[in-house]
Amino acid sequence: MYCSLLAAVVWATVSGCSPSEPSPLDEEKEPHYSLGRSRVNARDFSGAVDAFNEALEANPHSAAAHFQLACLFDAQVPDPAAAIFHYQEFLRLNPKADNAEVIKQRIYSCKQQLAASDMLLPSTSAAQRQMEKLAEQNRQLQAQVDHLTDLLKQWSAYCTALKNNAANAQSNPNPQPPGTSPNPDDISTGTVTNPGPTTSQSDTTTHAKPPVAKPAKSNRTHVVVAGETFASIARKQHVNLNALQAANPGVNPKKIRAGQTLNLPP
Repeated sequence: MYCSLLAAVVWATVSGCSPSEPSPLDEEKEPHYSLGRSRVNARDFSGAVDAFNEALEANPHSAAAHFQLACLFDAQVPDPAAAIFHYQEFLRLNPKADNAEVIKQRIYSCKQQLAASDMLLPSTSAAQRQMEKLAEQNRQLQAQVDHLTDLLKQWSAYCTALKNNAANAQSNPNPQPPGTSPNPDDISTGTVTNPGPTTSQSDTTTHAKPPVAKPAKSNRTHVVVAGETFASIARKQHVNLNALQAANPGVNPKKIRAGQTLNLPP
């Protein structure tokens, strides 16, 4: 009962802005327009909307049909956007209507309803949460990319070192010939392992055991990694620094490079 009274009050308020100037007779006598008026009286508002729309299809310039539709969408079949459209069309077709100011106030009221309904939409917080979730996923993916990039750099440096080692091995092979003269590693290791008797250099050279044992031990090598020095390599390999330098007479200790192969003393 209360809802019926409220609808009647709203309809009466809106109906108070009926066109002051009489509509052309052909608009009001159009069959669909007459049907719409009868359905309004019978409180069949949805059917009235259909009838007035058909009246507009028959006569697109019917200001009276636009007005009836605006009142229906404003009060009986709530649709603020549709009400604004039909109010504006009525004013466009009937700009000198005496109730133009009242209709403009109804347009303003409908726009306020639209703004209020937009503010009630829960999309803002949901969109914010979605954005935060996407940002976190992006950070995680970026961290994975950085980690994989570091691994790729490490493997690239390792492969480069292996290639350099293979190239050095091909250019400077270390077979184990039984009857050849001792290489610089053999001589240096002999002099370093017996530093005591400095007065007899010939004895230290001849007693370096070049025939069998020393060549097998002199095959030890080390591939230089970026940042290493002679001192750090000696500590890591547990060898004497002087022995390491003697095992590599052609290498400048201050100019070693990553990927370079060094001979290790026993």
